[in-house]
Amino acid sequence: MQTVLRRLGCVDYEKVWKDMQAFTLERDKHTADEIWIVEHPPVYTLGLNGKREHILDINPQIPVVETDRGGQVTYHAPGQLVVYVLLDIERLQLGVRKVVTLLEQAMINTLSQYGIKAIAKPDAPGVYVGDNKIGSVGLRVKKGCCYHGLSLNNNMDLSPFKHINTCGYPSLDVTQLADFNINIKTYELAVPVVHQITEMIKQ
Repeated sequence: MQTVLRRLGCVDYEKVWKDMQAFTLERDKHTADEIWIVEHPPVYTLGLNGKREHILDINPQIPVVETDRGGQVTYHAPGQLVVYVLLDIERLQLGVRKVVTLLEQAMINTLSQYGIKAIAKPDAPGVYVGDNKIGSVGLRVKKGCCYHGLSLNNNMDLSPFKHINTCGYPSLDVTQLADFNINIKTYELAVPVVHQITEMIKQ
């Protein structure tokens, strides 16, 4: 079954989240999987097990949304690629851990195409260049299907990350492609990331 690809542009986080929930609740075993490519206006999102103490300073200009994905607190803003995977993981015979690994590897493979060596850490989901985090993963599973996905820092204002313990880790620094003199549009970065995901899903 062909995976449907949607390019949503820059859309409010809560709207896309509610749309993902609705899609997942309404889908059945015949519904095609979808991948949504999006950027979000500035927002902090707090995962299901997220602790508010990891938000060190409240900026009234940046909303905090308590969401239903796994993980702790992170930040989204324009210049960051967000890819949501709405997959029937039972049909694909994939476990949650396998999907997390797949999303991490998609980012690692993409970054290697731009000459950036990145790794995943078994004890701290996401993708890192050295000790600095460049990509995050968070998922939710309902009815044997997953939603949410990954975020990959491309060319954004990283300073709001300084006001949180990113993903629950104090003093964890973040980085992005622009820090390595890679200057591409975020929609261009989506192409190899989505290609990697779709190819790995087929395997």
